[in-house]
Amino acid sequence: MWSNEVNLSTYLLFEGNCKQAMELYKSIFGGELGISLVGETPMKDMFPEFMHSRVLNARLQSAVVDISASDWLRPSEQYVQGNNMSLYISGGSFEETGRIFSALSNNAVITDALVEQSFGLYGALKDEFGVCWKFHATKN
Repeated sequence: MWSNEVNLSTYLLFEGNCKQAMELYKSIFGGELGISLVGETPMKDMFPEFMHSRVLNARLQSAVVDISASDWLRPSEQYVQGNNMSLYISGGSFEETGRIFSALSNNAVITDALVEQSFGLYGALKDEFGVCWKFHATKN
C-alpha cells in the first residue's frame, strides 16, 4: 500500500525568525540545512515585497532530526501559538500524496489546495480533529 518514499515528519512555522531558529537547531543537532527565501524563488511575485526576505522553506536533516520549517506566510491570517506546527507528508509520488490528501480532506478545512507548484506538488489542510497537515511531492 505504501511506497518506501513516503515520510512523516514535523513542519514548524515561525514568526519571521525561521532562519535563526533553524541555524540554532543545526548548531545543536548538526546535519545539512537548506534554506530558500521567498525572494529567491519563482513564487516571489505571489508575495508582497516585505515578505521576500522570509523563509519559504527550510529543512534540517541529520542522524538525529528531520525538521522542515518556514516563516508565517499568510498576512491575512494571524500567527498564534498552536497553528505553528504541522505534520508533514513528503517523499511520495503525486498519486500517493493525492490519495493521502484526499483521505484526510473529509470534514477538513483545506488551507492550500493540493496543486503543482514550481517546487512540486503542495497542499495543506486542517483535519476534522484540528490537526494541521502539509503535503509535498516532487516529480519522479
